[in-house]
Amino acid sequence: MHLVFTPKYRRKLFTDTILTRCEEVMRKVCEDFGAELRDFNGETDHVHLLARYPSRIALSRLVGSLKGVSARRLHQDFPTHINKYPRGEHFWSPSYYASSCEGTSLAVVKDYIENQKHPD
Repeated sequence: MHLVFTPKYRRKLFTDTILTRCEEVMRKVCEDFGAELRDFNGETDHVHLLARYPSRIALSRLVGSLKGVSARRLHQDFPTHINKYPRGEHFWSPSYYASSCEGTSLAVVKDYIENQKHPD
């Protein structure tokens, strides 16, 4: 499954360090669900994930945990940077993009994700 999440109001919140931490957190959440985070990357205003998850898990439940846990951890780890942007009560936009990779070469999706313009 290819997932894309954006911060609320598409704020440019992500630096290289924050994206690295976000990946660590999301990788752990996937492990807790019995899922596998196969690839992760992002730009200053969004993140891409390539995940494989068991069919017994509802995608909405996995996404809710990925967004909820990562928002809490990023607020804890980078309070000065994250809290300087007004965003209401939520870190992530309530919407997300999800696309099945059935019928598509995983190499093509991985290449697309890896070629995102990772911030310095």
